[in-house]
Amino acid sequence: MTKADRRAAVIIEDDPDMRAVIVEVFEGAGFDTVAVADGERGVQEVIDREPSAITIDISIPGIDGFEAARRIRAASDAYMFIISGRADEVDAVLGLSAGADDYIAKPFRPRELRARIDALARRLERQEKSAPTGVVTTQADVMSHRDITLDADSRMVTLAGDDPGLTRSEFDLLTALLRTRRRVRSKAELARMLRGDTTDDTYVSDADERAVEAHITNLRRKLGDSSAAPRYIETVRGVGYRLTDGDTTTAAAG
Repeated sequence: MTKADRRAAVIIEDDPDMRAVIVEVFEGAGFDTVAVADGERGVQEVIDREPSAITIDISIPGIDGFEAARRIRAASDAYMFIISGRADEVDAVLGLSAGADDYIAKPFRPRELRARIDALARRLERQEKSAPTGVVTTQADVMSHRDITLDADSRMVTLAGDDPGLTRSEFDLLTALLRTRRRVRSKAELARMLRGDTTDDTYVSDADERAVEAHITNLRRKLGDSSAAPRYIETVRGVGYRLTDGDTTTAAAG
C-alpha cells in the first residue's frame, strides 16, 4: 500500500473480533486495510499511509478515540468513522466535533457499514473524476457569500481570506447550501447528499439527521456564526437550513 493509494483504510479497534469484521467489510469493498489496537499507533499509521478512510473506536487503550480523532484531523482530511459501543447522543456529537464525518453505534450489522463504505467509495470516485488532470480548463466553480469564498473544484474555502479548517462533510454541506442559496435544504436531503445517495426516497434515520445537525453546529462554530443571529446559515425550524439573505455570487471564470 502506498501513499498514493486512495483505496486504503486504517482501522483503530481494540476488540479483535470487531476488528476482523470491520477489516472484512472494507476489504470486500475494495480497500486495502491496516488494523491496529491503540490510538497512538493508529494516529501514526494514518500519518504514514495517508488513507482515504479511517475508523476509530472511542474506548481504545492509550489516548481515547476522541483525542485520536482530533490528532488525526489535524494531519489528515480522510473520511473518518467513529464506531463505538456508547449509544449516548452526546458521544456522537463529541465524535463529530472532534472531526469525524460519521458515527456508527455498536452493535451494527456489517451490511450497514458496507452501505456507508459504498457511499464513501462513490464520493471518492466523483472526486477522482473531477480532479485536475493537467489539462487547462476554462471554467471554475467558485461561489461566494458575504466574506466566504468557496472553490468547489479545488475544494478550497476561505473566510475573510483565512482557511477555517473544514472537514470533508462540513465542506460538502457548505457547498450544498451555497449552490441552492435561499432554497431550504432538509436534514434528510443533506444526509443523503453526505452519504452519496442520488435518489430522494432512501431511508434517513434520526441518527443521520442528528449527524447533520452536529455538522452544521461545527460548521457554524468554525465560521464564527450563530444560530440565534445567523450571518451565514439560517435554520428554518422543522424543515432544515439555507443561506442567510445577503450577497451571494457564483462565478464561472476562465
